Amino acid sequence: MSIEITDRTPVDRADEILTDEALAFVASLHTRFAARRDELLGKRVEQQQAVAAAGGLDFDPTTRDVREGDWTVAPVPPALADRRVEMTGPASPAKMAINALNSGAKVWLADMEDASSPTWHNVVDSVLNLRDAARGTLAFTSPEGKTYALRTDAPLATVVMRPRGWHLDEEHVTIDGRPAVGALVDFGLHVFHVAQQLIANGEGPYYYLPKMESYLEARLWAEVFAAAEEELGIEHGTIRATMLIETIPAAFQMEEFLYELRDYAAGLNAGRWDYLFSIIKYFRDAGDRFVLADRSKITMTAPLMRAYTELLVKTCHRRGAHAMGGMAAFIPSRKDEEVNRAAFEKVRSDKTREANDGFDGSWVAHPDLVPVCQEVFDGVLGAKPNQVDRLREEVQVTPEQLLDVPSAGAERTEAELNANLYVAIAYTAGWLSGNGAVAIHHLMEDAATAEISRSQVWQQIANGVVYTDTGNTATRELVTAALDAQKEKLRGEVGEEQFTRFYEPAAAIVADLVLSEEYADFLTVPAYRRVVAAGR
Repeated sequence: MSIEITDRTPVDRADEILTDEALAFVASLHTRFAARRDELLGKRVEQQQAVAAAGGLDFDPTTRDVREGDWTVAPVPPALADRRVEMTGPASPAKMAINALNSGAKVWLADMEDASSPTWHNVVDSVLNLRDAARGTLAFTSPEGKTYALRTDAPLATVVMRPRGWHLDEEHVTIDGRPAVGALVDFGLHVFHVAQQLIANGEGPYYYLPKMESYLEARLWAEVFAAAEEELGIEHGTIRATMLIETIPAAFQMEEFLYELRDYAAGLNAGRWDYLFSIIKYFRDAGDRFVLADRSKITMTAPLMRAYTELLVKTCHRRGAHAMGGMAAFIPSRKDEEVNRAAFEKVRSDKTREANDGFDGSWVAHPDLVPVCQEVFDGVLGAKPNQVDRLREEVQVTPEQLLDVPSAGAERTEAELNANLYVAIAYTAGWLSGNGAVAIHHLMEDAATAEISRSQVWQQIANGVVYTDTGNTATRELVTAALDAQKEKLRGEVGEEQFTRFYEPAAAIVADLVLSEEYADFLTVPAYRRVVAAGR
């Protein structure tokens, strides 16, 4: 087995992370599981084609015994019993990691996935920061001399790390001549360096698992966890994972996901943008019945989203797992109190809906939102750490309800077309520059926003949507003109140097994706090629 690293010093102290022992551990995981990962990615293609041909999805009859069986997941560890507020954000740079740990949230989703651009610098720096955090030594001093340190006057947030999805490779690590699986690099380096320290701290190595499309992919993670525990001498079941139900096939396999990871499962999470992006992806060839309304109009109260979230709560609580709510992405303004007032009201309303529906906690993207979410869940939970005992037995959800796209509305506007193109280009530019958490119009956006934005544009062209505000038809010519207009708008906002370096190539990526005859499954794949080509 041969291991090659393109750059052993992407950050200061990288040698503490890229040790021979840690890399050998990653290589052992890759050697055991990469072929199975490849096979499952192939099955995604087959499944999508079958779903599009059928024009629908259903609960799998071959796993009926799992759905009807009497089983629960392993008891929740004390460190994850109370998750009423979860702060999200990248684990690099150190300043953001410290702010997240100090935020007052119960949990920090330390993101190496959608809120992180996987430059080699960011990958290694994230693991280094998380290792230092586990040791209690994480600190940072800005060039201006401002110091950041972990608080000692209150508990730090419990860390739950999110590795990359199965579809991404790590081009900076080559094992036996092929790029390593990105998810296994992230997980392997992290668990190798932090597991024992976290266990000594009374916690453990905890993970969020993104973008799975089949319970067989959850089974693969269970096998990876078991292998890691055995090799590191960790007691079986110490690792815990919360799975994101952010693809449409996953919504039909929630029970199966929990069952496959039942020794490790801590819960499921319900999002929005990735879930809607997945609907477009899966039903891209299934006709205009699956054409979404403007994404800004599709709230979590839309009937298809209500079906999805209520089924998730019921499924989790029936199996003894936590149900985690979605993101509040608002970034408070330091200048406009009216903007803040309206946004905080929306955040409070959204979190109130989640808490009343039975969710055990929810996500926020900014420390200033922690008290808002905390207050709402305190009002429902009181002194209880969660409401897993609320079974929601009255909930009955059908496949038709989960796929009721028309219930989300029919407003599709040219104004939103322009907004989608602006956001997709602006976010992708940030991603190419190494920033995966990008502030756009008072919202902290991650890759999911760019994915749903560019996917909606492609879907509108493919289905010849007539915009309700202008009467114009979505064509490649119209979208090309809109792309040019948004490029020029961004050029004026960011300046020529930044525009040429990052925004122009970002616009080229977005143009390729939205104007292509064929739908591309992920924006981050071609974007990552650009990152690697640029030596990042």
